[in-house]
Amino acid sequence: MNARPPYPRKSPSRAVGAACAALLLATAGCSFGEPAPDPAGEPPNLPTPSASAPAGGGQQAVTTTLAKGLRVPWGVAFLPDGGALVTERDSGRILQVGPGSGRDGLTVTPLRTVPGVAAGGEGGLMGIAVSPDYGTDRTIFVYHTAERDNRVVKLVGDGAPTPVLTGIPKAGIHNGGGLAFGPDGFLYASTGDAGNRDAAQDRKNLGGKILRMTAEGRPAPGNPYPGSPVWSLGHRNVQGFAWDAGKRMYAVEFGQNTWDEINRITKGGNYGWPLVEGKAGDKRYTDPLVQWPTSDASCSGLAATDRLLTTACLRGQRLWLVELTDGGTVLGQPRELLTRRYGRLRAAVAAPDGSVWVTTSNHDGRGQPAPEDDRILRLVLTDGGAGRS
Repeated sequence: MNARPPYPRKSPSRAVGAACAALLLATAGCSFGEPAPDPAGEPPNLPTPSASAPAGGGQQAVTTTLAKGLRVPWGVAFLPDGGALVTERDSGRILQVGPGSGRDGLTVTPLRTVPGVAAGGEGGLMGIAVSPDYGTDRTIFVYHTAERDNRVVKLVGDGAPTPVLTGIPKAGIHNGGGLAFGPDGFLYASTGDAGNRDAAQDRKNLGGKILRMTAEGRPAPGNPYPGSPVWSLGHRNVQGFAWDAGKRMYAVEFGQNTWDEINRITKGGNYGWPLVEGKAGDKRYTDPLVQWPTSDASCSGLAATDRLLTTACLRGQRLWLVELTDGGTVLGQPRELLTRRYGRLRAAVAAPDGSVWVTTSNHDGRGQPAPEDDRILRLVLTDGGAGRS
């Protein structure tokens, strides 16, 4: 869980497919100082499920270990061939996982170590996004901590990183790190306040924000503030975000002492940190869609498929499943899954086949690693939606 300084906080804070029963296991600029990839490709040949447990509401959840022996896998982005690129926060490595497989899971191949990654505390190599035109441009984007800042860079083949957006505040805590292309084709990045609470409300500071930019790092057309990449503000530390079938954006956020949150993210929305925490009923700020006590959540990853949100939680050591209505509000009660079964859970990403990939984070200095850690898990739900009352 992210460190929680002793001052009040507002934190507002990709999918488990609601797969049918027959599918149970079918098988990546500008300077401020400085995806939706093609899901083509055959599904990988997956190993036998390693765990099966009820998810509540008549559902069954089938969990398979796809890869093991990793070290703090942080970001996951899928390639057109059905394999995935995975970042390791502390080593600065990018791994390719699948689509080939063997007896023990998918094949894991180290691709490269990203130059300039300055890992430390909660910083290092974090988010990763695959260019929507990867088939022709072979470009990926990563979010990482550097010597003096956090930054977004692009990588083409084995070439040196090219800065896209620099000058994002860095610290030992609250570095954000989420990165993904949205359904509008623009690149989104989530940042933390880097321990400076006031940065979250300062439109000129890139800390405590969700940013929206072109692939070249310029502010995207239609952003709420002219000449700025800021899309929303008032965030303490957002790491995971995703879009539902209706193209609505959601984000999870680390709280401080009281509430962790899922927020519906809107253009120019202010989520209140550090002025309020949780649901405050103050019209100046957007209340969270869902909130949990920090001991039960502290969620880093968020996946969305159709009308289901799945969060992956570190301190809470569980997944939360939140079903949405057609209008994007919560339907019924959120349900927890895999509680304390695999330790700390970080990424949750929607796979092209409708499953969700989840990573463990037990080697991050705050967990208790098992011999197989860290792992990538594949989760499939069957038999109805989550959270129905």
